[in-house]
Amino acid sequence: MTRALMAGDAPVGFCGVRPSGHHAEPDRAMGFCLFNNVAIAAELAIRELGADRVFVLDWDVHHGNGTAEAFRRRRDVLFASIHQAGIFPGTGAAGDFGSGAGEGYTINLPVPAGSEEELWLSLLEHVLVPVATEFEPDLVLISAGFDGHRADPLAGCRLQASSYAEMTRHVRDLAVGLGAPLGVVLEGGYEPVALAACVAETLSALGGDGRPATSAAPEALLTSRAAAQVGHYWSL
Repeated sequence: MTRALMAGDAPVGFCGVRPSGHHAEPDRAMGFCLFNNVAIAAELAIRELGADRVFVLDWDVHHGNGTAEAFRRRRDVLFASIHQAGIFPGTGAAGDFGSGAGEGYTINLPVPAGSEEELWLSLLEHVLVPVATEFEPDLVLISAGFDGHRADPLAGCRLQASSYAEMTRHVRDLAVGLGAPLGVVLEGGYEPVALAACVAETLSALGGDGRPATSAAPEALLTSRAAAQVGHYWSL
């Protein structure tokens, strides 16, 4: 997928891979994950395919600790994660912005159990899209876990399949505006019927279905707090 995207063969791509990958760290497997597919894709794009900058958005309900660790000291990959706080793997605190030269290029947005679409879209629209726009990546990648769905047994958020379509539309239009290809890689999702519905909605949105809603108001406290913290590094 990465080679096809960077060669201009397609503007979007979806990889329905198993096992998922975002927990795998550079030196060990972890959390059902053997190889970090998204991290490998980002590294390949930079090392061999001419990309200077890659944006990785991880919306799996579990923090993508492996991807974060792979790039936490680098400025050529912007890693951002929306995930449920307080569950496996226990990483992804809001105050972790990366290390050394990469400080500010890791953005963690933990949300409480029970969080619904409004909060996830608010963080995406009012924090991550503006930051990614300023970053100007040559490639956009999504670690697309669907275990934030309300029916998933391994977490406690309350998204719906249509929520993932809406998030996809926002990222799709971000990529179009940047002139960057968009690759989506399957991560978690542990209720088969919900997973199938989420993937179908995501594919439809990737194909151009619908326009993103722009009315997601900033959640009074959490989004404003996140914007204030991220604003130390980016123009928000």
